[in-house]
Amino acid sequence: MVFRKEMELGGRTLSIEVGKVAKQADGAAWVQYGETIVMVTAVSSRDQSTNTSFFPLTVDYREKKYAGGKIPGGFFKREARPHDMETLTARMTDRPLRPLFPKGYYYETQVLCNVFSHDGENEGDILALTGASVALLTSDIPFHEAVAAVRVGRIGGQFVLNPTIQQAEESDMEIHVAGTADAIAMVEGEGKEIDEGDFINALDFAHDAIKKIVAMQQEFVEALGKPDREWDAILIPEDLDAAVREAVGDRVNPLIVIAEKAERKRQQKALAAEIVEQLEEKFPEQEKNIKEVIGGMVKEAMRDRVLTEKSRIDGRNPKEIRPISVETGLLPRAHGSSLFTRGQTQSLGAVTLGTKMDEQKIDDLSGEYWKTFMLHYNFPPYSVGEVRRFLSPGRRELGHGHLAERALKAMMPDWDDFPYTVRVVSEVLESNGSSSMATVCSGSLALMDAGVPFKRSVAGIAMGLIKKGDDYVILSDILGDEDALGDMDFKVAGTREGINAFQMDIKISGISKEIMAEALAQAKEGRFHILDIMDESISEARPKLSSHAPSIRQMHINPDNIGQVIGPGGKMIRQLQTEYGVNIEIDDDGTVSISSTSADAVLAVHDLIRNMTREPEVGEEFDAKVVKVVDFGAFVELFPGKEGLLHISELEWKRVENVTDVVNLGDRVRVKLIKITPEGKLDLSRKALLPKPEGYVEPERRPRTGGSGGGGNRGPRRGGSGGGNRR
Repeated sequence: MVFRKEMELGGRTLSIEVGKVAKQADGAAWVQYGETIVMVTAVSSRDQSTNTSFFPLTVDYREKKYAGGKIPGGFFKREARPHDMETLTARMTDRPLRPLFPKGYYYETQVLCNVFSHDGENEGDILALTGASVALLTSDIPFHEAVAAVRVGRIGGQFVLNPTIQQAEESDMEIHVAGTADAIAMVEGEGKEIDEGDFINALDFAHDAIKKIVAMQQEFVEALGKPDREWDAILIPEDLDAAVREAVGDRVNPLIVIAEKAERKRQQKALAAEIVEQLEEKFPEQEKNIKEVIGGMVKEAMRDRVLTEKSRIDGRNPKEIRPISVETGLLPRAHGSSLFTRGQTQSLGAVTLGTKMDEQKIDDLSGEYWKTFMLHYNFPPYSVGEVRRFLSPGRRELGHGHLAERALKAMMPDWDDFPYTVRVVSEVLESNGSSSMATVCSGSLALMDAGVPFKRSVAGIAMGLIKKGDDYVILSDILGDEDALGDMDFKVAGTREGINAFQMDIKISGISKEIMAEALAQAKEGRFHILDIMDESISEARPKLSSHAPSIRQMHINPDNIGQVIGPGGKMIRQLQTEYGVNIEIDDDGTVSISSTSADAVLAVHDLIRNMTREPEVGEEFDAKVVKVVDFGAFVELFPGKEGLLHISELEWKRVENVTDVVNLGDRVRVKLIKITPEGKLDLSRKALLPKPEGYVEPERRPRTGGSGGGGNRGPRRGGSGGGNRR
């Protein structure tokens, strides 16, 4: 049976169809918005997983190049490993789905989201979660609560639902919101110093649309819904649970007041080993379950202590921020650096300034573009005292780095004001919660230390939540265990003026608008506290760039003069680059970027190109170089690519018999431009700059002749291969 429904959403039609494609999957949904199509399938194994330490859910999001009418680049001409945005979208789809599966369901489950069509206006990422929800709801996989996602922008002060790619360029915020009919489940996005009140209003706007999509999904459940398949929940046996609790007694209470993370883990591990040995005879081969029960007891005790005593693992009150220290300028050769330490979380930030050649090219379905600001986050195993393989960046590294990049990007100067490619790297040296927000802080400090004209300091803070029934406590600057044992991880980064980036994960079904507003207000208070400490160290960019940073100058020339700078076969641009030790890049719009570690060389080439591409004016004076001597005068180079004729009659006030009596090849001579012929040739004079003899009578001027290499504007023409680094 094919079942299809559609609705108007944000001025376009959202349609969902089930039963037409991928019928051997447990569930499949074909979702279309405009001409963008995403097919989502859900399949769950019938065999229970042997690994029950976590729910084995895999979510992948892939964009097919043919969806946008493209052929993949590279030698193999087929899609390979997912690019960063595909990975990040998969992560955003996974997070709202995971808490909605029933407890004890340990069957390997795979949700695959494939973009089959992309219209260049509507992104497929927000369709993935809606499609996954429909695919799961119409299958026999135990999944019972509909969830959907939308994006919110704001243009001219008005919220826009699911802005197109073109509208997003004009928007001052981009918020990806996921939720159920009753609550918000996940938020991620960025903005330009968004007010907290506006942020809450944007979530309300998003949730109204989500409710409509969820209501449409319920029609699929009513028409196609299947009873759940038979499955066995993996739960701790009641008698084992009771025996462990009795053996442990109140010995978990001392564990939840040990502030030092490693010691807390060591003592919990020792307690578990003791209980395993004690119960070995009665409950053989139950070590994993015994440890899980003890972990649950620690979680309950920690949560109860926060709710009743308002006291946390390390003794802080709910609003208290861990001790913070800041240092800048640690790395002598990096262009900017900082060390930000908050409790047992520490990030080393390093900034490198590069040229236009260092831009990152992004080629995805929305088109090709260049990134001039990048942030990379590294999370080595030693940061948490572990030994494990250190592989290429995974979803965590990409997700945390992307969030921190969004937070800082809003405060970066415009390219025209600061034509540098900027890379920030965060090395997480220690981690006990909020390492992504520590990255925001270290990145902000390092950028200012590098002399980047960063608009304002940016700080980040991670907020937590402990909720039991109607009782709840919001926690500022959460520890790793408070993240793991709590109900929310809400990261907020921004300036004193507003919010730049945010990410919220909920481990319960959702949170209310009131809790969200309270969390934002508490986050603002904490953010200002952190900014006060950061600004004591450095509150504005250093006046000068590092001596190790490249010097860059940009200029704009008439595109018609590009060939003149490049020269025949690239001769002119190669000569400038070799002679002055600079790099020159020219865009088709006439933008010229000159870079070098020598500021003097950059300035010299800047002036040369400026002169080379401008039109001289009658009356201007030049220090010219004699490049050719003929019977009737000398051809002199005013600047590279621009020559004129210094006629023999313009050498002296007296009659000159031989040109070489006054100037020779290679001489420097001061001349004045006295005439531009209709053909554009330049007539120059030396004598016009000399004192005129008293009683001087003008001699008869010899006729101007052509001659080889002749005359005026003898500049290189545009064209030829090998011309610089134009893009």
